[in-house]
Amino acid sequence: MSAVRPKSWYLEKLAQVFIWFFLIAVCILVLIPLLFMFTASTMPAIDILKLPYPWFSDHFHWQNFWNGLRGPEGDFIFVRNTLNSLIVAVSVSFFTVILSSITGYGLAKFKFKGRNLVFMLIMATMMIPFEAIMIPLYMVVTDMGLQDTYVGLIIPFVANAFGIFLMRQFFIPFPDEVLDAARIDGASEPRIFWNVVLPNAGPAIATLAIIAFRAQWDNLLWPLLIVQSDEMKTIPLYITKYMAETHSDEGIMMAVAVMASLPMFILFFTLSKYFVSTEGLHSSTKG
Repeated sequence: MSAVRPKSWYLEKLAQVFIWFFLIAVCILVLIPLLFMFTASTMPAIDILKLPYPWFSDHFHWQNFWNGLRGPEGDFIFVRNTLNSLIVAVSVSFFTVILSSITGYGLAKFKFKGRNLVFMLIMATMMIPFEAIMIPLYMVVTDMGLQDTYVGLIIPFVANAFGIFLMRQFFIPFPDEVLDAARIDGASEPRIFWNVVLPNAGPAIATLAIIAFRAQWDNLLWPLLIVQSDEMKTIPLYITKYMAETHSDEGIMMAVAVMASLPMFILFFTLSKYFVSTEGLHSSTKG
C-alpha cells in the first residue's frame, strides 16, 4: 500500500498549479497586444476594423510595410530616422555601460573617505523626475548650440544613476582574492578593471545595455524638444508624425510599429542568455 501523503503535500501541489495558471494567464495577456500588432500589420485597414477581429488574414498585405517604409511624403525618411535612433541608442548604451562600470567598480572595491556619501548623492538623483530638469537641460543644450545634433541627443543621458547602482551591486561580491592575485602579478588598476573585472561582468553589462538601449529607443520627449529637421528625427517622432499626417490607416500604423519594434526584439533575444544569467562571474572566477 502506498503511503498516505500529508495534507501539506496536496496544498503545495495546488499552489503550484495555481501559480502556473496565473503565469500562463499573464503571459497570454502580454502576448495578445503583440499578436494583434503583428497580425494587423498584414491586413488592409478595412479588415482590422471588422468585428469580431479576424486574427489571421487570407493573404499577406505587404503594401502596409512598403507604405510605412516610404513615409507619408514618399521620401523614405523612415530609414534615416531608424539610423538616427540606432546611433543615439547604441551610443548612449555604450557610454552608459562604460561610465557606470567604472564608477560602480570604484564605489564597490575602493575604500575612501565619503564613499557612502557619494553613493547616496548619486542615488538621490534618481528621485528627481526628468520633467523637473527638462527645461534647464534644454536651455543648456540650446546655449551650447547642440540643438538638432547627435551630441545633443546623446550627452544628457550618458550618466545613469541606476546603471551605477546596478554595476556597484554586481561588483560588491566580486572575489577580492582575484583582484589581489592580479595585483601581486604586477597588473595595474586599469588593467585589472579592463582585463579581469569587466570580462566577468557579462550579465550586468547585458542587462544595463538592454535597459539603456530601450530607454533611448522609446524616448519621445527629449528628441521632441531639441530636434527640428525631419532628417534628425528618431523613430518615436516618425511614428507620431505619421499618425498625424496620414488618414488613419491602421494597417500602415501597425506595420510601422512592427518595424520599429524589431531592433528591440533582436537585441533582447541576442542578449537574453546574459540578461537572465548570473553564472558568468562564478564560472569564470572558479579555480
